[in-house]
Amino acid sequence: MVQAYILIQTEVGKSMAVAALVRDIPGVIQAQDVTGPYDVIARAEADSVDTLGRIVVAKIQQVDGITRTLTCPVVHL
Repeated sequence: MVQAYILIQTEVGKSMAVAALVRDIPGVIQAQDVTGPYDVIARAEADSVDTLGRIVVAKIQQVDGITRTLTCPVVHL
């Protein structure tokens, strides 16, 4: 299982709506609106890095109101 945190920047005033939409995407474990340089932080999991990439690019990045994402894969050291 591959997991990642996805840091999301949104258009002004869109963080609550974006978090709610991202939360409903299959593979997303949680999504919360936050303060700071990012507006929403989501946590996602998938069977492979490729599948995780498809979740981010084909699903999360297509949500209306998202301007930028940064994917941070979880590592187990």
